[in-house]
Amino acid sequence: MTALVLTRYMIIKPIVNRKSLFPKKRENTEEKIKKSLVYSTLDASFWAAMVGFGESFFSAFATFLKASNFQLGLLGSLPQALGSVFQLFSDRLLKFFNSRKKFVSILVLLQALMYLPIALVFFFGNLDVYFLILLICLYFIFGMIIGPSWSSWMGDLVSEEFRGTYFSRRNTIAGYVSFFSLLIAGYLLERFTGETKTQYIGFLIIFILALLFRFVSFLYICAKYEPNYIHYEDNKSGFIDFLRNAGSRNYGIFIIFLCLMNFSIFIAGPFFAGYMFYDLKLSYARYTILIAAATLAKYFSLPVWGKAVDKYGTRKILTLSGYLMPAISLLWVFSPNFSYLIFVQIYGGFVWAGFEIAAFNFFFDTIIPQKRAKYIAYSNVLNGIFLFLGAMSGGLIVKYNSLFASQYLLVFLLSGIFRYAVSFTFIPKLKEVRIVEHISYSKLFLNILTDTTTRGLVYDLIKSRKKKNF
Repeated sequence: MTALVLTRYMIIKPIVNRKSLFPKKRENTEEKIKKSLVYSTLDASFWAAMVGFGESFFSAFATFLKASNFQLGLLGSLPQALGSVFQLFSDRLLKFFNSRKKFVSILVLLQALMYLPIALVFFFGNLDVYFLILLICLYFIFGMIIGPSWSSWMGDLVSEEFRGTYFSRRNTIAGYVSFFSLLIAGYLLERFTGETKTQYIGFLIIFILALLFRFVSFLYICAKYEPNYIHYEDNKSGFIDFLRNAGSRNYGIFIIFLCLMNFSIFIAGPFFAGYMFYDLKLSYARYTILIAAATLAKYFSLPVWGKAVDKYGTRKILTLSGYLMPAISLLWVFSPNFSYLIFVQIYGGFVWAGFEIAAFNFFFDTIIPQKRAKYIAYSNVLNGIFLFLGAMSGGLIVKYNSLFASQYLLVFLLSGIFRYAVSFTFIPKLKEVRIVEHISYSKLFLNILTDTTTRGLVYDLIKSRKKKNF
């Protein structure tokens, strides 16, 4: 309830009071940054609403259109792979716009507009699924090509000592918005079950809502302050040089780890929706509950993981979550019971929160600001290629699997095994670059678990309002 009140206050008031959204009086840099961090949280909240109403149901929409397993594999990997590859052109586009703010804003608007043709793909006949894949590819390209510039921009706005705390708090608020958006979207789809055209109306409504929320997100991005940015010309750090040096650098080992981990994850990743709809015959309501359970657990635990990153370092958190995360895929093999799967999703959301916040901050800790945008782009390109290869491998396994009654269980099993192999091989090679407090892994895990269950979001929101750090 606290989250809802805070989100309502932070979102509605700036829209009603245009002077607060587009201030005319002169402000010093510190005041601009403080406001921009609030706007960034609001941007994230409306982005999360877009994801909750739109992106989270792309796979469900594909199964509604009777997508095959091969098409589900393409849908679950090709858009992200292309979005990653197109980040190679991010640096050139940034030089063209000569402003991170302009570049990010324009591409975000284009991403929002993609929901119109996506919603209308129902009328494209026998090729509707392939058109859906094409349009979602464009959607992800517009959304992902801005990643390096956005990361560089936010890196200039958020000070190093509060980075984990700020992003975890920002993502937590966004997560709650995403959670309630998921529930509402699932409720709408469930209300429109019945004939094909009736079901389509449900998807049309949630996709239009997703467009509107992303448009409001665009407005808050436009309101943010952009610090002076000097484009750093570095002809000695091209993609080939980046690959050549990767194995001998801390960030390079980390990127190799992420690439192989993404390969392992996406062996199974695109096929969970197929398993839930085709094998388990879940309704939209039950599908939404499973997705929402993971979302709620993830963002409820984010503030605690974020504080742990600041205090104990990114490597410590990456190690703990990296050893817990592979079990997520394996747990899906043991039972199709709905209550059991809710537990699996809660566990998965909790662990993914730690892994993602640690991985995100590891980039900031190990890459100098001048090379951050370019190297993040290179990393995303490689990760996109590996996740696509993983999904295609998983598709072949699903197609020719004869070991289990369900054709999906083998990819869940193999994905978990490969994840463990990658974690045990590469995590010990990573190094912490900051001076942090020492703590044992068992004590760290108990502290995070205890803090998550006893304090979580409400505690952090009240505490943050008192301290007013941001």
